[in-house]
Amino acid sequence: MVLWILWRPFGFSRRLLKLESHSITESKSLIPLAWTSLTQTLSKAPGIFLLGQRKRFSTMPEIETHERDSELFSPPSDVRGMTKLDRTAFKKTVNIPVLKVRKEIVSRLMRSLRRAALQRPGIKRVIEDPEDKESRLIMLDPYKIFTHDSFEKAELSVLEQLNVSPQISKYNLELTYENFKSEEILRAVLPEGQDVTSGFSRVGHIAHLNLRDHQLPFKHLIGQVMIDKNPGITSVVNKINNIDNMYRNFHMEVLSGEQNMMTKVRENKYTYEFDFSKVYWNPRLSTEHSRITELLKPGDVLFDVFAGVGPFAIPVAKKNCTVFANDLNPESHKWLLHNCKLNKVDQKVKIFNLDGKDFLQGPVKEELMQLLGLSKERKPSVHIVMNLPAKAIEFLSAFKWLLDGQPCSNEFLPIVHCYSFSKDANPAEDVRQRAGAVLGISLEACSSVHLVRNVAPNKEMLCITFQIPAAVLYKNQTKNPENHEDPPLKRQRTAEAFSDEKTQIASNT
Repeated sequence: MVLWILWRPFGFSRRLLKLESHSITESKSLIPLAWTSLTQTLSKAPGIFLLGQRKRFSTMPEIETHERDSELFSPPSDVRGMTKLDRTAFKKTVNIPVLKVRKEIVSRLMRSLRRAALQRPGIKRVIEDPEDKESRLIMLDPYKIFTHDSFEKAELSVLEQLNVSPQISKYNLELTYENFKSEEILRAVLPEGQDVTSGFSRVGHIAHLNLRDHQLPFKHLIGQVMIDKNPGITSVVNKINNIDNMYRNFHMEVLSGEQNMMTKVRENKYTYEFDFSKVYWNPRLSTEHSRITELLKPGDVLFDVFAGVGPFAIPVAKKNCTVFANDLNPESHKWLLHNCKLNKVDQKVKIFNLDGKDFLQGPVKEELMQLLGLSKERKPSVHIVMNLPAKAIEFLSAFKWLLDGQPCSNEFLPIVHCYSFSKDANPAEDVRQRAGAVLGISLEACSSVHLVRNVAPNKEMLCITFQIPAAVLYKNQTKNPENHEDPPLKRQRTAEAFSDEKTQIASNT
C-alpha cells in the first residue's frame, strides 16, 4: 500500500512524501486503527496535508515530483542577483492541470470550483480551448489538483450534475513578470536565505520602507517592484536615519517613482494632508489614536503636548472636547492648523508652536489653574497626551510643583498618557521605573502600562497612564501639616494616596 502526503514546511516549498505500509493489509480491522494513529501523528507536524480525503487511503498513482520540488511558481533562477529590473527576464513556462468544460456552463461551474481553481496575479482562470471553440479550459491549482481523485466530494457531485468529465488534462502556461507576486520576485532576486522586503508603511501614495544593509544594493529594484505590484503607490522612499532630531522627521531617499511628498491620508474617518518629508506620521498608530480618543467623553479637556499634524487632537475635538494642541516643528504646526480646518474642528482646538516644556509650564499650567479651580460640578476630566516615545519621559519633570494653591480632589487630577520605547526584558516595569524616577515617586501602585506595538526585535513602544499625584503637581504644600512629618511616615501616607488613585485611574481608562 502506498500513501502520498503533501507536505508544505513552514509555508515554503511543498513536497510529496511517499509512505509504504506492509503489515496493516493483513487485517482489515487494523486499518482504521492504523490510519487514526498515522493521521494523529502527522497532524502534529507543521504543514502536513493528507491527500485522498474521500477515501481512507489514496489510490493516486505515482507522479513525477520534480516540478513541485522546485516551487512551480518561482521566477526563473537566473534572475538571482539582478540589481536593475529587467521584466523580460521573468518569463517561464509551467505545466498545470486544466479541466475541459462546455462554455455555456462555465459560470455555474466556477462557483463550485473556487477551491480548486488557479488563483495567480494576471492569469485568467478560464481560457478558450485551442482545439475546440465550443469548450473552455478551467485552470486548476497544481498544488491542490493532481488527478480526478483530488476533487472533493461536493465538487465531483457538481461535475456529475453538469455532465462534466473529471478527467484532468495538462496545459503549458507562460508566466511573465506580471504573474508573479512582489514577495516571489524579491525572494528570487535577493541573495538566497536573506530577508525579503514585502511589507511597508503606506502614507497616501507613498510606500515607506526600512531597508536592511543586505537589501541596499537592490534598493532601486525593490522600489520599482513595490510600485508595480501595489496599485496607487507612485513613490517609494527608504528611511536613511533614525528619528532623533527635535522636529521628529527623518531623512529619506526616494528609491523609485515621483519626488512629490505632499500626500493625503484617511485615518479613522478623518482626513490629514501634509508633506511627509517634513513631519512625523506613522500609520501603524491608528489603533492607538482610537484607543486614546475613546477614553475621553464630551466636555473633557485634552492637552496634546507633541501633536504632530493632529491624529489625537482632531478625533478628540470631534467628540465635543476642548483641545489644546502643540508641536515644536513649524511644519507640523502649519499642517495641524490646516487639518483642523479641513476636518472642521478649528473652533475647538487651540494650537501652539512651542517646546513641550514651555507648553506645559505656560498654557497648560494656566488652563489647569482655571480648570481645577472650578466647582466640583463643573470640573471636566483632564487628559495629557505625550507622544514622543524617545524623550517624553524626560518632559515629566515639568509637572513637578507646577501649580500653586491648595490641591484639588484626587478624582480631578490630570491623567497623563506618556509614550516611551523600551528594550528591557520587562518593558512595563522599565517604563514605570524611569517615569517614577523623573517624578521622584513610585508609580508601581498607581499606573497602568499599555503595549502599543513592537517597533523592532527587542524594542517595544508602550504607553504609561497615571494620574499626577497632588504631592507632585502642587508646590504650595507648606501649609499642610503632612509636609512636616518624618520622611518614613510621609512616604507611607503618600503610598496610601497612590493606592487610592489607582482605583480612580481604572475607572477613567
